[in-house]
Amino acid sequence: MSALPIYRSQSTTAPALLAQDIYGSLYEVTPRAEMLEAARAYLEECMEQAQAFDCDLPAEPAALEAWMKRRHDQVGRQYLDYLKQRKLGAPRRYFSNRAHVLYFLQGVAPTKFVDGAWLYGLLPQWQDDRFRALIRIYLEELGEGRAADNHVSMYRRLLAVNGCEHLMPLSDGHYVQGAIQLCLARLAAQFMPEVVGFNLGYEQLPLHLLITTYEMKELGLDPYYFQVHVTVDNAGTGHARKALESVNVLRPAGMDTRHYFERVRRGYRLNDLGQSTLSVIKSFDIDKEVVRVLADKAEHGQHMHSDYCRFGGKTVNEWLSNPESIAGFLEALERQGWIKRNQDPKQSRFWRLLEDEGSDMFGVFSGYERQVIHDWIAGDWQEGRENRRPGVEPVRIDKKLAQRWIGRDSDGSSIQAAPSDDDFGVEMRDFETAVMRARSRPELMERLSAMMGPSSHHTPVGFAATRMYGRLLDMA
Repeated sequence: MSALPIYRSQSTTAPALLAQDIYGSLYEVTPRAEMLEAARAYLEECMEQAQAFDCDLPAEPAALEAWMKRRHDQVGRQYLDYLKQRKLGAPRRYFSNRAHVLYFLQGVAPTKFVDGAWLYGLLPQWQDDRFRALIRIYLEELGEGRAADNHVSMYRRLLAVNGCEHLMPLSDGHYVQGAIQLCLARLAAQFMPEVVGFNLGYEQLPLHLLITTYEMKELGLDPYYFQVHVTVDNAGTGHARKALESVNVLRPAGMDTRHYFERVRRGYRLNDLGQSTLSVIKSFDIDKEVVRVLADKAEHGQHMHSDYCRFGGKTVNEWLSNPESIAGFLEALERQGWIKRNQDPKQSRFWRLLEDEGSDMFGVFSGYERQVIHDWIAGDWQEGRENRRPGVEPVRIDKKLAQRWIGRDSDGSSIQAAPSDDDFGVEMRDFETAVMRARSRPELMERLSAMMGPSSHHTPVGFAATRMYGRLLDMA
């Protein structure tokens, strides 16, 4: 399995160790030895940066229970206050429109594509009962081997059905959290206390998860991926509880308690690095985004238009020849009535060229790009209408294109990038051979673990390996 596509930052002052490079290299099934060394250096650098952050984790492990209860109660009160404000007429706190949500979904995608990865390196510890809870968390992140419940597959489906299968350009900062998680996955043996601490922080239920779920549903977008995390991360019996209990039982023999917990705190602080959920949400500017979308398209379409229409004295090709002219091009379209801002986009001739089947630009823009243009045109006209069902319908998505991208598992459920039938058959035969040739349970568990890595667990072979690993774990 090859690494994910990398969209490089345009910055010319990027550090020597880019999160994107670490991410792409560690996403490989078998990372190169030199990249594991680079990952170690990167992780150490991240922990040094995170030391400067305030840490709300108590200084003593004995205070963790009270800390988690206090944090959980605070999130609950804040969410109830949010709901009260909304009922009194307050606007949405996070998302201005559907395009804003889709922008956010892409911005956090590098992290979601490796959901749970920080626990992968613990799979070899299956014979140690102390690790059982954290290994179980990892298996639950993998949907216990069911494509419909695998968190990465779920997120890829969410992107695909909303026309976001090709991510927008992302900065290096968008890859930091994913890179950290992959570093912990590959270096768990050396950084086990940090893995435990990172997991403790990541599995606590955050306020933004509750609000995101609420506002996505309000805007007519499926919040199931986020709703699942609200459920499984509960502090009673869910991942948050298991994460806390694991802190108390996983101190290595011979390691001083104070030193161990300080390392746990180091791992906990890593959650604060990189682009956060809120920073991604706040960075959305629809005026800038619509210009970026059209500028990206201009690179390929600047010679494709006839000279039949002129706007502001220039042909379309002339406007598109310079990306810095896109904002002026939009203003010219608006002046000549091709775009009617703050009205139903169907009243704009420009929008109909994008949306009507058989029109000149039908199919040129992705679902996300059309949503950006639609919501930019609609502006104030759309305010208040989006909350009603039925109401303004989401931009149409090519379901066949989405299905081709996410593929099909052998049981008919959707997964990302399924191989062809021939490839699938070869991979499954190789899997069966590897299982049959294992001479002992430890060797079999090792082979299964190799197929459950961040880049492979959401493939047909990964699903099969996860199911088998889980059954054998129950028998251990």
